[in-house]
Formats: sequence, structure tokens, C-alpha cells
Amino acid sequence: MGRTQCSSPSSSPNLAWDSSPADPTGPRFRIEDIYPRVDGGRYPVKRIAGESVEVWADIFREGHDVVAAALIWRSETEPEWQRAPMRFHSNDRWHGSFTPPQPGSYLYAIEAWTDRYATWRKELLLKQEAGQDISIVAQEGHDLVTELMPPKCEARGLLEAAAQRFAQTRDVAVLLDDQLAAAIQRNETRPDLSRSQPLPLMVERERARAGAWYEMIPRSQGTIPGKHGTFDDCIARVPEIAALGFDVLYLTPIHPIGRTNRKGKNNSLKAGPDDPGSMYAIGSEAGGHDAVHPELGTLEDFRRLVAACRDHGMEIALDFAVQCSPDHPWLKQHPEWFRFRPDGSIRYAENPPKKYEDIVNPDFNCADPIALWEALRDVILFWVDRGVRIFRVDNPHTKPFPFWEWLIREVRRRHPDVLFLAEAFTRPKVMKALAKLGFSQSYTYFTWRTEKQELQAYLAELSGYPEREYFRPNFFVTTPDILPVQLQSGEPWLFKARAALAATLSSNYGIYNGFELIEHEPIPGREEYIDSEKYEVKVRDWNKPGNIKDYLKRLNTIRRANPALLQTANIRFLTVDNDAVIGFLKDSVDGGNAVAAAIALAKGPQEFWLHFGDNVIGPPDKRAPVRTIENLVTGERHRLEWNGVRLHIDPAREPALLFRCFT
Repeated sequence: MGRTQCSSPSSSPNLAWDSSPADPTGPRFRIEDIYPRVDGGRYPVKRIAGESVEVWADIFREGHDVVAAALIWRSETEPEWQRAPMRFHSNDRWHGSFTPPQPGSYLYAIEAWTDRYATWRKELLLKQEAGQDISIVAQEGHDLVTELMPPKCEARGLLEAAAQRFAQTRDVAVLLDDQLAAAIQRNETRPDLSRSQPLPLMVERERARAGAWYEMIPRSQGTIPGKHGTFDDCIARVPEIAALGFDVLYLTPIHPIGRTNRKGKNNSLKAGPDDPGSMYAIGSEAGGHDAVHPELGTLEDFRRLVAACRDHGMEIALDFAVQCSPDHPWLKQHPEWFRFRPDGSIRYAENPPKKYEDIVNPDFNCADPIALWEALRDVILFWVDRGVRIFRVDNPHTKPFPFWEWLIREVRRRHPDVLFLAEAFTRPKVMKALAKLGFSQSYTYFTWRTEKQELQAYLAELSGYPEREYFRPNFFVTTPDILPVQLQSGEPWLFKARAALAATLSSNYGIYNGFELIEHEPIPGREEYIDSEKYEVKVRDWNKPGNIKDYLKRLNTIRRANPALLQTANIRFLTVDNDAVIGFLKDSVDGGNAVAAAIALAKGPQEFWLHFGDNVIGPPDKRAPVRTIENLVTGERHRLEWNGVRLHIDPAREPALLFRCFT
């Protein structure tokens, strides 16, 4: 990846893809079908810091001259490009790679030029091999070496000496010397250099790709029935949650809650005097998005919670909901940011048939949208200054796309390590658009994918091209708003199976507190919890008999020990002769770890054949078929026969079989 040592190309590279009718001389080279890129380069490809970025492209020009190419890249904050050579693969397809060292925004492009020395050398050797006269071609080589001589450089002496020796001896071997060739390659002027358009790259830290999330409602972490929980109660639970193997402690909104139109139990329109209201009705006389609810504690208490998580190897994710209670300070300070009806009343939030009388939304079409945008950006920066580096964004699909692209870029320009999760249960193309705009992770339809074929089809979509380049799924099993139909029976094996599917199919997954206690009571006929925690304070026995905490701990322990499970893109579904069992194989990014899984999708013992087919595993230079698998729980080993193995699974005891794979 070294830079040019002596001189730069003598002419500026042509940055256009094609010449225009007014410029018929345009670039000599075609640089096409660059991989990876998203929407032709409009949006960034996403990668993790410290990992190789593999780039491919078709590169060619007319004729038979020797083509040379380089992959160039730089951080957006650095003026100088770094270079890595590209290698010819086959059929005009070239390959190169580079490794961005740290999170941030980068650019990469491809340069191509004619290697005049290599072209001359090729011609001479072909003629020499054919027994033809090479005296004229040798003289042309001497003239070319003289022409390519750099003005000031260590290499100049080498080129001068070679030219003089050839003039004295006429021995063409001195012009074919490998050291001479390397010196020319480093300093060649490249007059026909062509460059592709620069393509954007978003490089993030490891937590963007892999993490186990635990969602908690802070006010329900207390131990005394009827008493509002505090940040100290949350701190008391941190060791337990960390011991279960979770990486991210996600808090629903912690801000003051308004009283106007406050909702009562089960979203009723009339709240009693002791009803706490929905934490999403943000803002009161105690403050807005940059304040904490007084009953939770103080900002200093919140700092202690952040520190406690850090001490236990976790970090806080904070909910960012762009909505306000009618009591939010912004309504008095900036009434122009909101919409009012003809009768003077404010327009509250609606998603027919749902109504949110306790919430009003800022108007992004107001007279001063820039001030609104900057105020929302400053909210994020406020919490970043208090130690938060992950934000779960509530309903981003209901806000303008340009706002999110601007906001995320503004925050990351200052703090490249900040991550954003898009909570958007909406249309597929809208979800993908938000991911392209910069969200690090995205909620998905996993909750509603239950059958074998639909799970396989959905994962094939998410791990296919181009989705895998920009869309990182986060498989939440439940949320405060969603209790899936399949879990409403309260069968422990099914809770375990869904957790195993989420934790192994996706490198990012999450649960909502109470999942570990098999909470499953719905509103009849709906996918919602009855007595929703969004509208009341709950107190739980976190060691309640029948809990599945040990199972979740084991899942997370296996995930951390097997990098193959900490990525989503490299997944291959295996042939299983039983529709009640799904099987798949995953490789780690470096190829050093491979895990196979077989997970039950139906009740009752199942016999099945797990067939690996012609799948291979291992590092790029040592790929080989799977020969042996080892159960990651029991240690039992199975030798594959005819590329498969006969297995038994009893969901009541263990709904997921996880195996380390060996060649």
C-alpha cells in the first residue's frame, strides 16, 4: 500500500466514467461492475474496522497492451489516497483489498493505466521465444527506459546504469532485470491514468455487527410492588444481566413524562392519579429530551448506570423517540415546530385506527426546519457526552429520510463510534432505504417468520447481494409492543427455540425483559401484552421458577466463543429431510470457525438427516468439506458419512443442536 516514492502521474486522472460528445478523448479504460457498491455508489457500503474490504471490478481497454490497476482509498478526513495493488483474476476481472483501521467515513476508487514497460517486455519475450529478430524491440526498450527515467530519485541511478550498459553491450538482459522493472513500476508517469468515481464506505466498530441486546423498562426494575423503580434499581440488575451474556442494555425512554392526556392502564384514555403514563409521551415541566424522569433519579445517577454497565462489559443503548407530550418545553419555546388545527388545538399523533392522544409530533415542514433538525441533533450529542454510544430510534420511517441521513452524518462526523438501530416495522423497501441512509442495524420481520421455507427465504434475502452490504438485521424475539402469536401459548420449548433461532441466524438479536420468565399473556385476538408495561409499573421475581435464564446464558456463551455466529452474511442452509427442523452452516469472517445448527420448529421428538452436501469451510487457502461435528453443549462427536449425519432432537429437552465443524 505504499505511496509513489519519487513522482506523481504527469497528468490528472480523468474522473468521468465515459467521455461526453464534447470530449471524444475521454478515459482510455473501462472500469465497470465494481463490487461492492450500493445503488451505483449513492449510499455507502458498510464494513467493520480492522477487516479487509475486498473489491472487484472489470477493467479493460482496447488492444493488447498490458493493463495495470490499483485500489485507492482514504478517510474522508485525510487528503492523501493510499494505494493497494489490484491483481488480474480472469476475463478482465480484477481484485484488490484494503483494511480501514478505525471507524469513520471512507472513500475508495480504482485507477487503471497502461503498463508501458510490461507491454514492451511482453512483446520482446514473445518474439524472442518465437526466434524472431529482437534488435529493434530491444532498442525501443532502451528508449523507453530513458523516457521513463525520473528526474530525482534513487531509482534514477538504476535506470541510467541499465541504459548505459545496454548502449555499451547491446545485451537486452540488462533491460529485463527484475529490480529495474520494480523501480519503473514505482515511478512510472502513467499518462493515460483513468480513475473510477469514488465510492463511499461506512466503517463501524464491532458492536455494529454483533451483539446480544436486553431491553428493559427502567421504572419496572424495582423490588417493592407499587413503587417506581430508579436508576439504582437498574444498577442492581446489571451484574445479573451481564452474567447472562448480554452485550447491550437497551433502555426505553428515561425522560420526564407529560400529564396532559396521560394514558392509563392498558392504554385507557383516563389515567388514575397513580398511573405513570407512557414513557413515550416525552416532556413535562421537569424537562424534555435532555432530562431524566425525576422518579428515576438524576443525570449523575444515570452516569453511574453507564459506568456500571461498562464495568461489566456492557454498554447502554438509549431510546430516541422524536415525539413530545403536549407538556414538552418545546411547545412553549418553539410552537412553530408543531401543527395546530383550525380550532387552535394541537394535532396529536395518529396511525389510524390507533390514536396517541398523549403524544404530538414535531412538524418537519415547519417554517424553520433547520432549527428543529439542529435541536434533535443536539439531543443525541447531549447523551453522547454522557457516555451513550448506541441509540435505538423509534419509528424512523415516519420522519423525513434526508433528516436521518443528515443527522447520522452530523453525529458520526464528531463521534464515529456512535451506532443507530432503526426500529421500523414497515414496508420492506422503506426499511432498506433507512439502512442505506446510515442506520447501523435494523429491526426485521423475523418475529413473523416461523415456517422453515419462509425463514430460509428471508435469510437468503438479507444475506444476499446487495442487502448484505448495507442491511444489518437485529432479530428481536419480543418487544413491549409485540407478543407474537406463536409465543402466546407459553410453551417453554418454543421460547427457547425462538431465542435460539434469533441468536444463531442473526449476529444481532434481542429480548424484552420478561421473556426469560416466559411472560405470554396477550390481549385476546391481538399480538400485544395485556396489562402492558408501557402504561404501568411492574415488579417481577427475576428468579421465578420455570425461567429460562440458564438457557439464554448458554446461548450467549456459545455465541461469544464462536465467531461464526457473530456474523449474518455467510449462512448456508443445509438439506434436512424433515420440515419440522431447520439446519444451516455459518463461517466466521476469517474462516477459522464454523458452526452448524439444527433447530426444531414443531413440538415433539424429531428424527432427521442433516446433509452438508458439497459445502466447504476453513480459511480461503484451506477450504475443505466438513468431516466431523462436535456438539457444543455435550461434547459428543459425530463423523459424517455420505456428507451427512442422522440426528435426534427432542424440543422439550433441547430445541436447538449446535455443532462446531471440523474438516
